[in-house]
Amino acid sequence: MKSTNRRNLILLAFSLVVVMLGFGMVIPILPFYIVRFGAGGSAFGLLVAIAALTEFLFGPVWGSISDRVGRKPILMIGMFGYGLSMLFFGLSTQLWMLYASRALSGVLSSAALSTAMAYIGDSTSERERGGGMGLLGAAAGAGTIIGPGIGGLLAKESLSTPFFAGAGMSLLSLVFIGILLPESLPRENRFVEGHKTQFINFRPLFQALKSPIGFLLFLAFFATLGTSNFEAIYSLYMVAEFNYSTERIGLILTVVGVIALVGRGLLTGVFTKRWGEVNVIKVSLLATAVGFVLLLQANTFPTILLATGFFTFAVTFLRPSIHSLTSQRALVGQGTALGLSNSCVSLGRIFGALGAGVLFDLGTGYPYWVGAGVLLIGVVFSLVWLTATPGKGAETPIVSTQ
Repeated sequence: MKSTNRRNLILLAFSLVVVMLGFGMVIPILPFYIVRFGAGGSAFGLLVAIAALTEFLFGPVWGSISDRVGRKPILMIGMFGYGLSMLFFGLSTQLWMLYASRALSGVLSSAALSTAMAYIGDSTSERERGGGMGLLGAAAGAGTIIGPGIGGLLAKESLSTPFFAGAGMSLLSLVFIGILLPESLPRENRFVEGHKTQFINFRPLFQALKSPIGFLLFLAFFATLGTSNFEAIYSLYMVAEFNYSTERIGLILTVVGVIALVGRGLLTGVFTKRWGEVNVIKVSLLATAVGFVLLLQANTFPTILLATGFFTFAVTFLRPSIHSLTSQRALVGQGTALGLSNSCVSLGRIFGALGAGVLFDLGTGYPYWVGAGVLLIGVVFSLVWLTATPGKGAETPIVSTQ
């Protein structure tokens, strides 16, 4: 890889670290904002779901716009808007302002994320592309790992400090992109005027549900629906049940991030090669359900750390294994199939976060009991319908509709 391309990839990786670092810093602090404004689990779930929904809706839009105007302007819009949303959140004095800033964050962070991937596609050969994508993935992972710990420490004096720090880092990244990062999409390779902006299209998803990967798409949604009960209200649960501080929650989430990174980066491939994706999915579903129960029984910091670590380790293998099996069984391009799978994951996050918030208001442990039940149902479904070889209907293709 040429030194110029390597420098560009490093700049992109730094930008992605900024976005994911800001995302990570926010997680242990959000419950305290909710409590400050006198709201509960439903408001917290809605706050999480808003960001997921806007990212789901606007990711394709930004990617389509960047095909027409180039990658660099959209990257700069994404970083500027993301910093603005962080500043707005830090200055929020009412609940509606939190919702507005989270929506703005989802809309504009999706511009940075989707366009960064497109930039890699423009500026690397097919042989080098995997390494470039891996670098961005590592950057995203690093941001989510160290973010909660930094956010917890910065919030010790003021809850607003992490948001102001995130806004400052976004501004720094914006300057670097503006001065140092060249455009990757030449004018002659851009779509002509009149090219329609691409919005979410549900028709290919409905068609795919009737294909060989239909059950896997359903499972991606269903499993994420269950596990989102953990992701959506974990910090709020720790505050309500144990009155943990931002520093302690940040520490737990940092440990969780390290476990997830090791599991995803080092062990998923080993396990799937040895036992196959089908078996890994079934065991992961069952172990994650058990993890929910262990979390409900934990009542000291060491047991909470162990239970959270077990849950994280169990769930780490689930989504990559589903994606891998989906790509293997797709009868069209892997990009199309994985795009549909990611859409199902996004929908699971949205509905899971909303449901977890409502359940939390009924009882702090309800989201975890329901999550365990959903995953156990997933185990039963998998035992019946998920086999080592594709079932009937393998001749039915997915029709890709633009």
